[in-house]
Amino acid sequence: MTVAEAQAGGTFEAVEMIAGDPARGVLFVCDHASAGLPPEYGSLGLAASEFTRHIAYDIGAGDVTRALAAHFGAPAVLTRFSRLLIDPNRGSDDPTLVMRLSDGSLIPGNARIDASEVEARTARYWRPYREAVARAAAAGQKAGRAPALVSIHSFTPVWRGAPRPWETGLLWDLDHRLAQGLLDELALAEPGLTIGDNEPYDGALQGDTMYELATAHGFAHVLIEFRQDLIGTLAGAGEWAARIAGPLERALAKPEIGRIEHFGSRSEGRARLARKPRLVRRTP
Repeated sequence: MTVAEAQAGGTFEAVEMIAGDPARGVLFVCDHASAGLPPEYGSLGLAASEFTRHIAYDIGAGDVTRALAAHFGAPAVLTRFSRLLIDPNRGSDDPTLVMRLSDGSLIPGNARIDASEVEARTARYWRPYREAVARAAAAGQKAGRAPALVSIHSFTPVWRGAPRPWETGLLWDLDHRLAQGLLDELALAEPGLTIGDNEPYDGALQGDTMYELATAHGFAHVLIEFRQDLIGTLAGAGEWAARIAGPLERALAKPEIGRIEHFGSRSEGRARLARKPRLVRRTP
């Protein structure tokens, strides 16, 4: 969703809800689905071109999320606002919750933001999204099975001049259940893929969506990253959703995925000093 599309629709809604069967045992979430802004914020003083970049949203991630939700007949929760307004995948006390500078671009509308404005954005946009995910997860649990949370993101093909080799990456903290199962299934179904294991980012971030709404509740979860040049079109997003769907479905069917288990987080206490764990790479 672009800025213009968001502003053309009248009342701005912070959250996009996709209905699905909560008994499916999976809930899809997309923290950075949109480049939209509420009309009262204009463009935050930025050129329109900035809202086509990764600094505004995760290109293609929303389309992959919708395609997966349709395939599984499962619920999904997506943002309708740009992370330039407020980042829904940061804790409410994270200093990067509202960015003043992002990837070399100064955000004029955030440059002099004060605590009261941060709280206002938190109340109007960040909190409704987190609450919507929490309600959807609770509905899944009430339907009879602890829901697995699958978060969809995307990453740029190049970082600081270096090409990124992965087509997709699996991010996780200490709960390896779904990440390991999905890696195993992808290795069988797609042996030619280069799959990042906690790459290109680390899955342990205190206060992020998975930490607050999956780790803290003992729900199995994984954050799946896709390279943006592969999913930047609707056709590409559909192709990669289809490629991931079968392996994901088989991983979700494993009995341990439906259990509540508390693994804690590497972002807490002494665990912060530990090395980044790695999944087991099995030979097909």
